[in-house]
Amino acid sequence: MKILVLLSQVPDTTARIAFTNNDTQYDANGVTFIVNPYDEWYALVRALELKEAAGSGSVTTITVGGADTDATIRKGLAIGADEAVRVDAQPTDAMQVAQQVAAYAKDKGFDLVLAGKETIDHNGGQVGAMTAELLDLPYVPLASKLEVAGDTATVERDVPGGVEVLEVKLPMVLGAAKGMAEQRIPNMRGIMAARTKPLNVVPPVEAAEVARTVKFELPPPKGAVKMIPAEEAGKLIELLHTEAKVI
Repeated sequence: MKILVLLSQVPDTTARIAFTNNDTQYDANGVTFIVNPYDEWYALVRALELKEAAGSGSVTTITVGGADTDATIRKGLAIGADEAVRVDAQPTDAMQVAQQVAAYAKDKGFDLVLAGKETIDHNGGQVGAMTAELLDLPYVPLASKLEVAGDTATVERDVPGGVEVLEVKLPMVLGAAKGMAEQRIPNMRGIMAARTKPLNVVPPVEAAEVARTVKFELPPPKGAVKMIPAEEAGKLIELLHTEAKVI
């Protein structure tokens, strides 16, 4: 089984949030970057589990980014991926990333293309679906369980009030959510092996810009807490309606 896993580099969850260039870009100065947790913990680890259960196959990661993403990519190799591909372009929007991934994957014969359900910086959740569309493959988002038997994948998704079970013919694209797998910590052997595993840098294909960021804004600072006595429920409802505007 040949599996391709999309790995994105994102700011650490504790990183400060600031913008530059007239609030059109994230200010990355002094920021520590990590592998997007949904890509690492669920998509990559489940891919490795499937390969190990089959006893054969390969797991390739793909990242769209500059040389500054190499350390992040090496972590994926340390966890167990066989090889990595970096498309040498700065990611600008979801469609551009999907076009780069699809251009690489289209003639490689992957049985599965796995991505995290979203990245924790933009939370768009679009790249997996766009990649599937460009590859003309079925796509299942928000998957919490994945089993493969022969050429059929059985996928579970949490839905309101229960669980949806789907059977999908391979090849397919899947967005992995919590529950798909358990996080793996790279051991020393994996870290050493990652240094010599292939990290192939490929040029980007031409991709039309379909969306661009006009401006980022931080949320307004939180106001002071107002304590409303229990016997004044009417006042609480009025404030929720006129100030908080949540009802």
